Amino acid sequence: MTWRQATREEIYTYYAEEFPRYLDDLPEFITATGPKQYAIAFRESHPVRKDEVPDKDFIRRDTWQTDPSGDRTTPEFDDFEDVVEFIRHPARNDPLGRSEFALADPEVLEKPDPRPDAVYYALDHWERPWVLLVDIDAKEIARDRADEMVSADLDDRDDDALLDAAGILDAAPKGYPYAFEDIDRAIEYGFEVRDIFEDDFDAEETMVVYSGQGVHVYLLDSDPAHRYDEQSREVLNDLLLETYDIPIDPVVTADRRRVARLPYSLHADVCSIVQPIESPAFDVRSATPEVIDE
Repeated sequence: MTWRQATREEIYTYYAEEFPRYLDDLPEFITATGPKQYAIAFRESHPVRKDEVPDKDFIRRDTWQTDPSGDRTTPEFDDFEDVVEFIRHPARNDPLGRSEFALADPEVLEKPDPRPDAVYYALDHWERPWVLLVDIDAKEIARDRADEMVSADLDDRDDDALLDAAGILDAAPKGYPYAFEDIDRAIEYGFEVRDIFEDDFDAEETMVVYSGQGVHVYLLDSDPAHRYDEQSREVLNDLLLETYDIPIDPVVTADRRRVARLPYSLHADVCSIVQPIESPAFDVRSATPEVIDE
């Protein structure tokens, strides 16, 4: 099994033909107007209408227009099909419309229509008090593993040198800053975190999502009595990092305004479908879309 970047044609075909099959499986809190924003990353920067504004390789778009007090007035997407059309054709369906800060129309450019290298949604939510997410990245697991494997007298201990000396860059998937065993370990850690949520926090609603290069673990209980505010999230970070020694990204846990990869979106850098999973035995090969020619 090898990994590679998806082509423009594969990306478009995935969102046109395969992605719509998963819409009924999306978590119920991911709707056209629930998350406060949707976001898209591009492999190549795309111009905006205003000449003086730099080209964009990442955009965020609000799901609601708001008044000066921050109260909702008009939804930007009438239903999730509008979100899908924005994902398929971000420039032609930019919610900013004809604003000078909207993406430039490909019909007036020599550049092609931009394709989504990644699709995200905001963890900050209009209807829920929180969406709490813990991120576990295979890159960090590989970096720690390389640090333990490589002799302390290595002159150059930057990430690439360490990974190369540990043989990780040559391991499958070749050229990526981790091996498949690091992804498998990230998935195992993810289910350990889920168990901690359920056993230590009495969480009733959790979810583990394969992110393409690791996992996202969600705590979704919405009882305001739990108060997962900034201080509570810092305590959770300390618990997972120091007590349980799980290599999470503490910044993601603490910041409720982060964006996360949209479940069932395509991680185009590795040709994998981001998706909820039910077992630490999940086989990442099963996440390869049908449209990818291996």
